Order: sequence, then structure tokens, then C-alpha cells
Amino acid sequence: PRSRFYGLIAGRAARGAARAGGGQADSVRAARHRPVPRDGRRQQRHRRLHHGEQLLRAHPQHHRPRAAQALRLRRAPPPLQRARRRPPARGRLQRLAARCSPPPRSPNVLYSDIGGCGIQKQEIREAVELPLTHHELYKQIGIDPPRGVLLYGPPGTGKTMLAKAVAHHTTAAFIRVVGSEFVQKYLGEGPRMVRDVFRLAKENGPAIIFIDEVDAIATARFDAQTGADREVQRILMELLNQMDGFDQTVNVKVIMATNRADTLDPALLRPGRLDRKIEFPLPDRRQKRLVFQVCTAKMDLSDGVDLEDYVSRPDKISAADMAAICQEAGMHAVRKNRYVILPKDFEKGYRTNVKKPETDFDLYK
Repeated sequence: PRSRFYGLIAGRAARGAARAGGGQADSVRAARHRPVPRDGRRQQRHRRLHHGEQLLRAHPQHHRPRAAQALRLRRAPPPLQRARRRPPARGRLQRLAARCSPPPRSPNVLYSDIGGCGIQKQEIREAVELPLTHHELYKQIGIDPPRGVLLYGPPGTGKTMLAKAVAHHTTAAFIRVVGSEFVQKYLGEGPRMVRDVFRLAKENGPAIIFIDEVDAIATARFDAQTGADREVQRILMELLNQMDGFDQTVNVKVIMATNRADTLDPALLRPGRLDRKIEFPLPDRRQKRLVFQVCTAKMDLSDGVDLEDYVSRPDKISAADMAAICQEAGMHAVRKNRYVILPKDFEKGYRTNVKKPETDFDLYK
């Protein structure tokens, strides 16, 4: 029916043009016999365009608005061209710039929020904070400050939290990247992202680059058999190249954290790249006491709660486990509609978060 309608309109236009003059009739007849494409959408557009041309040639004054509306399709780009003309998305460097936070927006973690870790705090302040705030001291002595710092130890011992505290106490921009983020889908994107991170740090210096879980890309190299393994090794080589590339005049410090320091590549651990290695062991009795004091500073404990009892227990727990014990004790008090934490709440939290070894159960004997 639609094609019949267009045919009727074309016939009327042709007869009107024939009465007006032979030249217009020839042009209308030539436009009428234009080849029609086979695609449905293009065929519909062709019909509308063809109809507009006929109206404009046969009745130039009366149908000019309708013809102009139909002919406007000629200037409309196809869908692919419209998609290409959209404003481009933010690049990798702009996305990384979102991670670069000025000092007022830096992580809100203080050294006092970290219980224990006195030796670790002193070492990281000497290796990272002091070179960024008092760089002239190293020039007067005649030595170069450390370039990179490696934080290693079991999970939950305060490595990431201490890196955030360093960023808070300095005026440096803080760029935090997880090692697995460098492993991209396409070939070459990972090394390019490493270059973008270091270029962003140089442009916003002084800056701190914190790479968490670095063992995802920095394991010891071997004879790779798959393309994915070779890509990870290329990321590691680019990381080594970037750490050698910037000199001491650029205030860029690299902090890396891992739970498996024994699996890292020796080329990354050599002096000149990672000059300082700081170990975070499980807390001893004194460190446990300090961690419990920090975790329970804002809690309303009853007089019967004896934290020294939990400190003296021989279970090997991390600082994260102790924070979870205090959190669970508070949640148990909330379930009982109490605002004061009792000893049984702490005991419940301790039993929930500190599991016995599997050899203590009869099933595994």
C-alpha cells in the first residue's frame, strides 16, 4: 500500500510537470526510475528522498516545506558515522588522574590509627616521608634517598593501612593501583598502563605510587608457554624499566605490598629499585596490646572485660583478626539491645574469628 501511495504521488507529479514543461517531466521521469536499494531501512529512506525530489521539482512553491523535510535525510549521517562523531571517552591517563588525590582528599588514616608497628612506621617515614618533605638533608649528607619500598608480610598486618598513613602525612599525590589491574585484555595495554602511571606521577610530583598485591605481575620469570604469561612478563619488564628511568630529582616514590615476597623476581628486589624491604610479621604480645587499645578506644566496655586475657592467649592472630574480634563483640551486644559490651560478647567474638586448627577436630584425626 505504501509503494502504491508513492506511485500515485509520483504519477500526479509527473502529469503536473508534463503540463508545465517537457524538461521538468524528463527530470521527474529520470528520478522516478532511480534504482532502489535492497536493504529495508535504506529502501525506506530512498523512497522518502525520492518523494521529496518529485515534490520539489513538480511543485516548487507549494510543497517546498514538505520536500525540504524529506530531502533533509540526505545530510543525515548513517548510524556508524553518528557513533564516530560522539565525543571520545576519557583516556587512560585521565582515568588514572582520578586516582591522584590532593592532600585534603588523601586517605584519612593517621599513624595513631595503627596499633603497634613502631619499627615499620620509623622505617617507612625515613624511606618515603622524609625524602619528600626534607629532600635537602640527603643532599647535605651526600647520599641518595631510597627510591622504592617493599612491604611484605602475612595478610592483615597493616601494610596497606601504613601506606595510606604516609600519603596523609605528606603533601604528595597518592596513586593507588592493584597489580592485577595492569593485566588487560589486549596485547600491549598492560605495559602502556605502567607507562601512564609513572608519567602521571611525574606530572603531579611529588607523588607516591602504591602498587598493592604486586606479586600478580612481578613473579620470578620463567620460560613462558602461553601468551598470557608472556604478557605478564612484558608488564614486569616495563615496570623495571620505569623504575630505572626516573632520577632522584623527580620526587616520585614507589611503595609495593605483597604477601609472597619469596615469589618476586630478583631483578625487582635489587638495590636501586627497591632499596628498603620492611617486614610486617604477626604481632607479638606487646603489639597485640597496642592493637586492642586502638580498636577499643571508642567502645563502651564494662569493667569485667579483661583485654589482657586475650592478649596472653597463644593463638597467632593478625591485627585484622583483632579488629574483627572487637567488631563482632559490638555486634553481639547490639543483637541483645545493649550499649555496653560484656565479657561474654568478647568471648563470642573471639570464638567466631579465631578458628582452631584443623588437627584439633576429630574429623581430621
